[in-house]
Amino acid sequence: MSNKITVTAKVNADIKKVWDCYTNPEHITKWNFADPSWQCPSATNDMRVGGKYSARMEAKDGSFGFDFEAVYNEVIEGEKFTYAMPDGRQVTVVFNENGTQTDVIVTFDAEEQNSLEMQKNGWQAILDNFKKYTEAN
Repeated sequence: MSNKITVTAKVNADIKKVWDCYTNPEHITKWNFADPSWQCPSATNDMRVGGKYSARMEAKDGSFGFDFEAVYNEVIEGEKFTYAMPDGRQVTVVFNENGTQTDVIVTFDAEEQNSLEMQKNGWQAILDNFKKYTEAN
C-alpha cells in the first residue's frame, strides 16, 4: 500500500486553455520542471488509453537528466486522466472549472527513495510553474 500525495493549483484561465497547456507537448516543454536551473527539452503525448507520455527533464548545465514516462489508463477529454509510471505507481490529474478559474488537482503514489515532503514539494513546484506559464500565455 503506497502513500498518496496531492498537489493543487488554482489557475486563472478557462478549462480549455488549462487542459491544452497541460497536455500539449509544445506547452509542456515550457513549464515541466521544478526549478529554473532545469529544463524540459522534449515531450511527446499520445493522449488515449494505452497511449504513452514522455518528457525529458534535465539540468540546464547537463549534470543530470532523466526521462519521465507513463502510459494512460483513462482519459476523459477536458476533465481528467490517469496514468501509470513504469514502476506501477499511479497518477490522477483532475481539472475542475470554477468560474473563470480552473482547479488542477494532481494525486500520485509516492515513491520510496525520497521523503514525502520532498516529493510533494517537487511536484507542487512543477504545478506552480505550470500555473505561472499558463496565466502568462
